[in-house]
Amino acid sequence: MNNFQIKANPEVALVFNNYPDAVRDKMLSLRDLVIETAKEIDQISTLEETLKWGEPSYITKIGSTLRMDWKSKSPNRYAMYFQCTSRLVETFRLIFKNKLNFEGKRAIVFQLDENVPEEELKHCITATLTYHKVKHLPTLGI
Repeated sequence: MNNFQIKANPEVALVFNNYPDAVRDKMLSLRDLVIETAKEIDQISTLEETLKWGEPSYITKIGSTLRMDWKSKSPNRYAMYFQCTSRLVETFRLIFKNKLNFEGKRAIVFQLDENVPEEELKHCITATLTYHKVKHLPTLGI
């Protein structure tokens, strides 16, 4: 285990607190999974938690930005967002096409009434948080 730290922007907590109750638990579970996964990656000592476009976002020095959000216009779903110019979502779709639901080149989408496939999602989170170290690999190290 490394000397892991989270640099948290206090405004992120306000975003989580403003989600409806049923959504907040799902979003906090995603947050916990991102943090847990980052802690398990030896090359990551700092995870920055901030807001990008008003959405909770997670950044490392060696990775691509990972965002997450729920939007009232699609009340039964929430998502993790990835840089659409990266190879992330196209690679996730190739490997996890039967396990995860995707939106274009930018998101993994979850329904509020479904269980998140954590094992598969942890692979996606790892590839995102280490993207600059794995982007040359055919399947991003997954």
